[in-house]
Amino acid sequence: MPHVPADHTSEYRRATAADAAGVAGVWLASFRAALPTVRRAHTDDEVRAWLEHVVIPGRETWVAQSGDTCVGMMVLHDGWIEQLYLSPGHRGRGIGDGFVDLAKRANPAGLQLWTFQVNGPARRFYERHGFRQAELTDGSANEEREPDVRYVWLPGYGIQPN
Repeated sequence: MPHVPADHTSEYRRATAADAAGVAGVWLASFRAALPTVRRAHTDDEVRAWLEHVVIPGRETWVAQSGDTCVGMMVLHDGWIEQLYLSPGHRGRGIGDGFVDLAKRANPAGLQLWTFQVNGPARRFYERHGFRQAELTDGSANEEREPDVRYVWLPGYGIQPN
Protein backbone atom coordinates (compact mmCIF):
# COMPACT_ATOMS: atom_id res chain seq x y z
CA MET A 1 0.00 0.00 0.00
CA PRO A 2 2.33 2.80 -1.14
CA HIS A 3 1.25 6.22 0.04
CA VAL A 4 2.55 9.65 -0.91
CA PRO A 5 2.66 12.08 2.05
CA ALA A 6 2.08 15.80 1.91
CA ASP A 7 5.55 16.63 0.58
CA HIS A 8 4.73 14.69 -2.64
CA THR A 9 8.35 13.57 -3.01
CA SER A 10 8.39 10.62 -0.62
CA GLU A 11 6.59 7.30 -0.73
CA TYR A 12 5.64 5.00 2.15
CA ARG A 13 6.12 1.28 1.85
CA ARG A 14 6.78 -1.70 4.07
CA ALA A 15 10.43 -2.13 4.94
CA THR A 16 12.41 -5.09 3.65
CA ALA A 17 15.72 -6.56 4.76
CA ALA A 18 17.43 -4.40 2.12
CA ASP A 19 16.22 -1.27 4.00
CA ALA A 20 18.02 -2.10 7.26
CA ALA A 21 20.98 0.24 6.73
CA GLY A 22 18.75 3.15 5.72
CA VAL A 23 16.34 2.59 8.59
CA ALA A 24 19.24 2.46 11.05
CA GLY A 25 20.75 5.60 9.55
CA VAL A 26 17.49 7.50 10.05
CA TRP A 27 17.02 6.16 13.59
CA LEU A 28 20.55 7.07 14.67
CA ALA A 29 20.62 10.52 13.03
CA SER A 30 17.18 11.42 14.35
CA PHE A 31 17.94 10.28 17.91
CA ARG A 32 21.16 12.31 17.94
CA ALA A 33 19.46 15.43 16.58
CA ALA A 34 16.26 15.29 18.63
CA LEU A 35 17.58 13.89 21.90
CA PRO A 36 21.14 15.12 22.41
CA THR A 37 20.82 15.03 26.21
CA VAL A 38 19.36 11.52 26.41
CA ARG A 39 21.78 8.70 27.18
CA ARG A 40 21.54 5.95 24.59
CA ALA A 41 21.41 2.47 26.07
CA HIS A 42 22.98 0.79 23.02
CA THR A 43 25.86 1.40 20.64
CA ASP A 44 25.31 2.26 16.99
CA ASP A 45 26.20 -1.32 16.01
CA GLU A 46 23.74 -2.75 18.53
CA VAL A 47 20.98 -0.48 17.18
CA ARG A 48 21.78 -1.52 13.61
CA ALA A 49 21.69 -5.24 14.52
CA TRP A 50 18.43 -4.86 16.48
CA LEU A 51 16.71 -3.09 13.59
CA GLU A 52 18.02 -5.57 11.01
CA HIS A 53 17.46 -8.82 12.91
CA VAL A 54 14.56 -8.08 15.25
CA VAL A 55 12.51 -5.08 14.19
CA ILE A 56 12.30 -5.29 10.40
CA PRO A 57 11.59 -9.04 10.24
CA GLY A 58 9.36 -9.15 13.32
CA ARG A 59 7.38 -5.91 13.36
CA GLU A 60 5.27 -3.94 10.91
CA THR A 61 8.01 -1.57 9.79
CA TRP A 62 7.37 1.24 7.33
CA VAL A 63 9.79 3.51 5.51
CA ALA A 64 9.34 6.85 3.83
CA GLN A 65 11.60 6.96 0.82
CA SER A 66 12.63 9.93 -1.30
CA GLY A 67 14.30 8.71 -4.45
CA ASP A 68 16.67 5.99 -3.29
CA THR A 69 17.02 7.41 0.23
CA CYS A 70 15.18 6.36 3.38
CA VAL A 71 14.03 9.59 5.06
CA GLY A 72 11.72 8.18 7.74
CA MET A 73 10.74 5.02 9.56
CA MET A 74 7.83 3.87 11.69
CA VAL A 75 7.20 0.63 13.56
CA LEU A 76 3.70 -0.51 14.48
CA HIS A 77 2.91 -3.44 16.76
CA ASP A 78 -0.28 -4.45 18.54
CA GLY A 79 -1.82 -0.96 18.56
CA TRP A 80 1.43 0.82 19.44
CA ILE A 81 3.61 3.19 17.47
CA GLU A 82 6.84 1.68 18.76
CA GLN A 83 9.21 3.85 16.73
CA LEU A 84 8.77 6.93 14.55
CA TYR A 85 11.90 8.72 13.39
CA LEU A 86 12.56 11.14 10.54
CA SER A 87 15.80 12.16 8.96
CA PRO A 88 16.61 15.55 10.54
CA GLY A 89 16.62 17.29 7.16
CA HIS A 90 13.13 16.02 6.34
CA ARG A 91 11.22 17.15 9.42
CA GLY A 92 8.35 19.56 8.84
CA ARG A 93 7.52 18.23 5.37
CA GLY A 94 4.42 16.21 6.22
CA ILE A 95 6.14 12.83 6.37
CA GLY A 96 5.44 12.35 10.07
CA ASP A 97 1.82 13.43 9.51
CA GLY A 98 1.52 10.74 6.85
CA PHE A 99 3.00 8.11 9.15
CA VAL A 100 0.47 8.95 11.89
CA ASP A 101 -2.40 8.88 9.38
CA LEU A 102 -1.22 5.48 8.18
CA ALA A 103 -0.99 4.21 11.79
CA LYS A 104 -4.51 5.46 12.58
CA ARG A 105 -5.94 3.77 9.46
CA ALA A 106 -4.21 0.52 10.43
CA ASN A 107 -5.40 0.79 14.07
CA PRO A 108 -8.84 2.44 13.96
CA ALA A 109 -9.69 1.29 17.51
CA GLY A 110 -6.82 3.36 18.93
CA LEU A 111 -3.08 3.74 19.35
CA GLN A 112 -0.56 4.22 22.11
CA LEU A 113 3.06 5.33 22.17
CA TRP A 114 5.86 6.39 24.49
CA THR A 115 8.12 9.37 24.03
CA PHE A 116 10.61 11.03 26.34
CA GLN A 117 9.29 13.93 28.40
CA VAL A 118 12.25 16.05 27.27
CA ASN A 119 11.21 15.66 23.60
CA GLY A 120 9.00 18.74 23.35
CA PRO A 121 8.74 18.75 19.54
CA ALA A 122 7.54 15.12 19.50
CA ARG A 123 5.06 15.77 22.28
CA ARG A 124 3.59 18.77 20.44
CA PHE A 125 3.47 16.73 17.22
CA TYR A 126 1.50 13.88 18.80
CA GLU A 127 -0.81 16.27 20.66
CA ARG A 128 -1.58 18.01 17.34
CA HIS A 129 -2.62 14.61 16.03
CA GLY A 130 -5.13 14.06 18.83
CA PHE A 131 -3.00 11.99 21.21
CA ARG A 132 -3.60 12.63 24.89
CA GLN A 133 -1.16 12.22 27.71
CA ALA A 134 -2.10 9.13 29.73
CA GLU A 135 0.90 8.51 32.00
CA LEU A 136 4.16 10.09 33.12
CA THR A 137 7.05 8.00 34.45
CA ASP A 138 10.35 8.69 36.15
CA GLY A 139 12.20 6.62 33.54
CA SER A 140 13.03 3.73 35.84
CA ALA A 141 11.36 1.24 33.47
CA ASN A 142 13.15 2.21 30.24
CA GLU A 143 16.70 1.41 29.20
CA GLU A 144 17.74 5.04 28.90
CA ARG A 145 16.53 5.82 32.45
CA GLU A 146 14.86 8.92 31.02
CA PRO A 147 11.46 10.17 32.21
CA ASP A 148 8.88 9.41 29.57
CA VAL A 149 5.23 9.94 28.74
CA ARG A 150 2.66 7.53 27.35
CA TYR A 151 0.19 8.97 24.85
CA VAL A 152 -3.11 7.46 23.75
CA TRP A 153 -5.21 8.20 20.68
CA LEU A 154 -8.79 6.95 20.46
CA PRO A 155 -11.30 7.67 17.69
CA GLY A 156 -13.27 10.76 18.54
CA TYR A 157 -10.45 12.42 20.52
CA GLY A 158 -10.16 14.93 17.69
CA ILE A 159 -7.27 17.23 17.10
CA GLN A 160 -5.92 19.09 20.10
CA PRO A 161 -5.25 22.82 19.78
CA ASN A 162 -1.60 23.85 19.60
